[in-house]
Amino acid sequence: MGLTHQPCLIQADEVVVGKLRLSWQLLKEIAERLEDVFVLGRKAERLCWFDDSFYRLVLPKWGHAPTVEIDGIRMHRTVEVMPEEDAMQKISLIPSLRNATVLDVCTGLGYTAIAALKRGASKIISVEKDPNVLKMAAYNPWSRDLFDKRVKIVLRDALDFLPSCRTLFDAVVHDPPTFKIAGDLYSLDFYRELYRVLNRGGVLVHYVGQPGVKRGVKFYKGVMERLRMAGFRTDYVSFALCVRAVKV
Repeated sequence: MGLTHQPCLIQADEVVVGKLRLSWQLLKEIAERLEDVFVLGRKAERLCWFDDSFYRLVLPKWGHAPTVEIDGIRMHRTVEVMPEEDAMQKISLIPSLRNATVLDVCTGLGYTAIAALKRGASKIISVEKDPNVLKMAAYNPWSRDLFDKRVKIVLRDALDFLPSCRTLFDAVVHDPPTFKIAGDLYSLDFYRELYRVLNRGGVLVHYVGQPGVKRGVKFYKGVMERLRMAGFRTDYVSFALCVRAVKV
């Protein structure tokens, strides 16, 4: 996956990597599927499965982090920036994370949580409702740091978790699926819960994307209006496609 390297023995009919013996025909078949990720063991298996929805790990560009695709919809930006770069852009909108306690809403493959750790966060609570996404993260080498002892993963719907949460956070990263898939995560009631669990002066980074942009829709304006109604001071950060909100 571009993170580590291992010597291999190239032979006429196969390539030997550690205890694995891979035929040239198998490698040819893998090479023809440029974006697919394979798990190698006794045989090569595409990292994908069906469980009500179809899940697939997708590598948009060699040397960069993969994204998870659910029913053909990619959960990260993969055109202007790569997934790990996108995560760092979001985290860069928080002035300081040194020794901070962070709430990460919608874990995904864990890239924002990992970026927060790199910026100095001391404790992260990361909420994800889909066990299939966490299963994919467990396979993904780029997600390894998500399972750091400083990260507590909560397998629960954020809509249920937030009202019962009594922890106060220095920062929140909210990276939900699209409004069409998870509209409740964009609601005024949910924003009020985010406001409640954030320390005064704390920053909320809310990824909004660009739904409807080709029709001239500025989706982020409705998000900003509801966040202001919840008590936040807001601004839109176009390069990250995020709304940044501060609890005043």
